[in-house]
Amino acid sequence: MQEEYVVSPSKTSRGWRRNANQPSLPEVHRSLKIPKSGSGFRKFLAFVGPGYLVAVGYMDPGNWATDLAGGSQFGYTLLSVILLSNLMAIVLQGLAGKLGIVTGRDLAQACRDHYSKPVSFGLWILCELAIAACDLAEVIGAAIALNLLFGIPLLYGVILTAFDVLLILFLQNKGFRYLEAFVIALIAIIGICFAAELILSQPAVGDMLKGFIPTSSIVTDSSKLYIAIGILGATVMPHNLYLHSSIVQTRQFEQTPLGKRQAIKYATWDSTIALFFALFINAAILVIAGAAFHTTGHTEVADIGEAYHLLAPLLGTTMASIMFGVALLASGQNSTLTGTLAGQIVMEGFLNFRMPAWLRRLVTRLIAIIPAVIVTALYGEKGTTDLLILSQVILSMQLSFAVVPLVQFTSSKKKMGEFVNRPWLKITAWVITAVIVVLNAYLLYSTFFG
Repeated sequence: MQEEYVVSPSKTSRGWRRNANQPSLPEVHRSLKIPKSGSGFRKFLAFVGPGYLVAVGYMDPGNWATDLAGGSQFGYTLLSVILLSNLMAIVLQGLAGKLGIVTGRDLAQACRDHYSKPVSFGLWILCELAIAACDLAEVIGAAIALNLLFGIPLLYGVILTAFDVLLILFLQNKGFRYLEAFVIALIAIIGICFAAELILSQPAVGDMLKGFIPTSSIVTDSSKLYIAIGILGATVMPHNLYLHSSIVQTRQFEQTPLGKRQAIKYATWDSTIALFFALFINAAILVIAGAAFHTTGHTEVADIGEAYHLLAPLLGTTMASIMFGVALLASGQNSTLTGTLAGQIVMEGFLNFRMPAWLRRLVTRLIAIIPAVIVTALYGEKGTTDLLILSQVILSMQLSFAVVPLVQFTSSKKKMGEFVNRPWLKITAWVITAVIVVLNAYLLYSTFFG
């Protein structure tokens, strides 16, 4: 265990038991300079990056199944649910960034400081399970993409995903900006692929736009409600809140009230814009499923492999399937990069325990790969599909344990000082928290007893 890293007290340290822990992600902490002069746009560009690392969690393979199911069964009706989920995510990620900027703590460090050791340890175990579950979905998604595009057996595809640990180490050793640039490039690839898919699928634009307006049938129709809860419940990824509260601290913003206020503004812009890209990706998946499957009578498509094979004959070109597979591979690879980074943040934050970065990431990857290898070897494709569903259930179980502390801390004047959530934001955040808790509880009940 490392000794506590103590800094001089500040107005925002009164609500914490310790002045400060070790810096979050010490190898890249405050490593990126912010221009002190120049236009606001130039300063904003210096903050661009963390939001896109966070956004990949909102377009990972675990979200694809619910989007495909929603589009194939109900056309464009559930686009309003994707929009609502995204707005909720924007608020919560904004709070996560603010927590890191104002307090100098990531969410895991804040929990360790605030709660007793048994509670903190329990939260750590739950968070590790969530990261492993999310990582599992991404490993399986990348393996399915390798299988669909290149015919690589699922088992070998799962094993190949282990090598992304080397990629992370290489990029981060060159500088955190390189890791951010790689992630943004993969997001661009995903966006281009789905933009092309949208053109090929030729959705009815009027009906598509109407889908963003909520309808009462989403609540009154039990089958729509179940898919809607799946979209809402699985959209906000718990590890993204820990991740965002840490990586916003890679910027060398001034440690003054004005400097922190500017950092919050630019970091919030960054995450908001990035999450609108995630909204486009998720909406595109649902729209393509609605245009290609729902309108042609294929209303039961929820499997990624089935969607891949159906797109080419339905849209009249093999490029439709190829682009779908490329986007899936980019999505899986992107999400595994940020998942392993989140694993390091959570272990170091909750336990104040540090191990070499390569070892921590290897452990994170093995936790996801070992069950995926075993299930794939024993049960094949059917087993990986079931494992994908299980991973989303585990994520739903953990989400409330990340959201509640985040809202609690940022709503505390003792902890946040002048940066405490304003009354309207506090009410909004707690309403979102209540919605997430209730919907995830219902989703779990329906999964096990429904």
